[in-house]
Amino acid sequence: MKFRVLLPRMTLFVFVAFVISVFALNNVVKAETSFSPSGPYILGPNDKVRLKVYGEPDITGEYEVDGNGRVSIPLAGRVQAAGKTTKQLEGAIRAALSKGIVRDPRVNVDVATYRPYYILGEVKNSGEYPYKVGLTIMDAVAAAGGFTYRANEQKVYLRRAGVGREEEYTLNAPVLVYPGDNIRIPERYF
Repeated sequence: MKFRVLLPRMTLFVFVAFVISVFALNNVVKAETSFSPSGPYILGPNDKVRLKVYGEPDITGEYEVDGNGRVSIPLAGRVQAAGKTTKQLEGAIRAALSKGIVRDPRVNVDVATYRPYYILGEVKNSGEYPYKVGLTIMDAVAAAGGFTYRANEQKVYLRRAGVGREEEYTLNAPVLVYPGDNIRIPERYF
């Protein structure tokens, strides 16, 4: 008798736990793969892309986006990459290869390494650092050796890549850093 009463409740509990875990996992995956609130990752100078052209091992490899925003690819020439997503770059490379001797090229592009972020001001080792997905401002400060004794540890200035103005943030909440961002730790005033 007890078993008949408990079975539906246990089944409902397991189902609810499953649904909650699926939604929680879905949000974690989205947080790791998205770069900005405005949409997918946009390529820029100093990004390195991994190109796979099926059946063409001489073209397959890693290519860096140069200072002019282009990648130089054998049989395709210089292809504009900056300002495009990886899917848009795939289409541009496919079109460039189709003009040459490659018939119906199947192209795949991924980001191999992201452009660096920059941290300056009152940190022990200011400079350029490699980007990692999920990086926060406090992680960046730690990578730069921590604060100097003169640092204002309550606020930070952040200029997003492609944006001309700095925004001030307090350091009491995690703020994500994206490739190409500039972080400035100000000096405190006694």
